[in-house]
Order: sequence, then structure tokens, then C-alpha cells
Amino acid sequence: MRSNHRRLALAGLAAAALTLALSGCTQLELHGYLPGFEAGKPPVTNHTQQIDSLWVGSWIALLAVGGVVYFLIIFAAIMYRRRRGQTGLPVQFRYNLPIEVFFTATPLILILGLFGFTARDETAIEARDPSPDVKVQVYGKQWAWDFNYVNEKVYTAGVQAQPDVQRKSAASRTETQAGTGFDQAALPQLVLPVGKSVELELRTRDVNHSFWVIDFLYKKDLIPGQTNYETFTPLRTGLYQGKCAELCGEYHSRMLFTVKVVTPTQYTAYIESLRAKGNVGALDSSLDRDNNSSGTGSQNSGGTEGSQQETSGGGN
Repeated sequence: MRSNHRRLALAGLAAAALTLALSGCTQLELHGYLPGFEAGKPPVTNHTQQIDSLWVGSWIALLAVGGVVYFLIIFAAIMYRRRRGQTGLPVQFRYNLPIEVFFTATPLILILGLFGFTARDETAIEARDPSPDVKVQVYGKQWAWDFNYVNEKVYTAGVQAQPDVQRKSAASRTETQAGTGFDQAALPQLVLPVGKSVELELRTRDVNHSFWVIDFLYKKDLIPGQTNYETFTPLRTGLYQGKCAELCGEYHSRMLFTVKVVTPTQYTAYIESLRAKGNVGALDSSLDRDNNSSGTGSQNSGGTEGSQQETSGGGN
């Protein structure tokens, strides 16, 4: 009887500790330590919460499975240990059909469940908007980014990240050598209006790249000869860091960019500023560097359908 009371007391203490731990979680912990969330503010995009829920739900399921497995290991080690005065092996149990069914069915159900939730969310995230408010052609290149605003017929041509020459101290030079002290104002920047449906048409000018906006919790590969798409709606204004997530050569670490989400009025003003600079038209696939242009694997095979002609400037 005393043993049962102790077990109940320990179970109550464990439940209380778990409740206190969960009630004291910060926003970062509640969202599985993923970026892109701020207390009292909406998620960065309309897909961010869905991705976060899949991530956190997967970890909860995995931790639950781990808890059951460790419990069974400890239970078996204690219950079937050699007792005082016993010699030889303890009594052996074989062909326990219920346990065998449990150990076979449980992993199958878990795998099918994780697959089902992943397929459901992936289908929703990958769905294209038939009439997006904003359409941008994104070209990755060694080692920067070009952005064509298709509807507005303007563009920006980016260069790879440059060291911040204004930072003269020894500590700043150390940061630059470590790959952090770059001039943020000189990074390629994609400007998008908040609350508007956006479609990105992703292409590469040379090798494989990967378009990754960290706070969006999503990245998409850019593959020679293939056009990929990413559709989302920004829900919160702000400046978000992006980078190439595919090792693409010597200066891969400098293939940085930013995404600035602004109000529709500010977006219109930005487009007009590009037009005033003379960035009218598009930097199309004629600027691609193709080392196999005459071969069957050429990324330029099939022409430049759907792209506009360059009117000024360069893309490399």
C-alpha cells in the first residue's frame, strides 16, 4: 500500500513539473525554436504557422514514441531482472502475439500518420495561385540574385555580398573574415507588398542554387533547365534575411539577399523608383551561363519562352 502511495505522489509531482514547464515556455519554445514568430504579431507568411505545426507535431509524436520505448526498456530491465538467490537465465517468454502485433502496427501507424500530415501540408503549400497579385522571376547566379517584377516590367540586378568597408576595428575585420561583416545595404533585395498573393518563378543562370528566406521556414531549389514556383502571402511587414541553401561554388557563403515586406503604397513607390532609375524590362535567360549549350542537357534548350528581353544592364 505504501508503495502505491509513493507512486501516486511521484506521478503527481511529475505532472506538476510538466505543467509548470509548459506554462513557462517562451514564444520561441512554443514554436519549436523556429524563427519567424513574434509575440502578438501574425506569422510572416500564410504558410508559416502550418509549417510550424507540422514541425512541432512531429517532435511531439517522436518524443512520445521515445518515452514509450524507454519505459518498456526500463520496465523489462526491472521486472525481469535476476532475483536474489536465482541462478541461470530468468524465465524466457516467446511468441507473444499481442506484443508482436503492437510492435508491428505501432510504427506502421506512426509512419503513415506522419506521411499523411506531411502530404496534406505539402499539397497546400505547393498549390499555385491562378492569379497572383505579384509575380516575380527570381534568377540565382554565382553568386547573387536578379529579380524581375513581371507585372510591373521592372527589374533589379544583384551582386554578391560585399564586406562592410566602414567597419575599421580589428573586431570588425575578424567578423568580415568569418563571413558576417557584410554591407547589408548592398545586398540584393526583393520587395513585396504585405497582404498580397505572391508567386515566385525560380530559375538558375548556371549551377544548382536554393532560394531560402529563413523566417519563411521554406526553401526551394533552383535547378538548371527547370522552373520551380513558390506561392505565398506575406502577412507581416519587416526585413527578412535570405541566402542560398545549396553549395554552389567558391563564394556560396556570400550569396545573400534580403526580402523587405512593405505596405502596398510603399511597394508602388519602390516600383516607380526602379522605373525612374531606368530598370525597365527584364533580365531574361539570355544572360544564363551554360557550359553545355550545345548538348542535350542544356538548360537553355527550349528557348526563353515566357521571359522578357533585357533592355538595359547586366545580370552577372
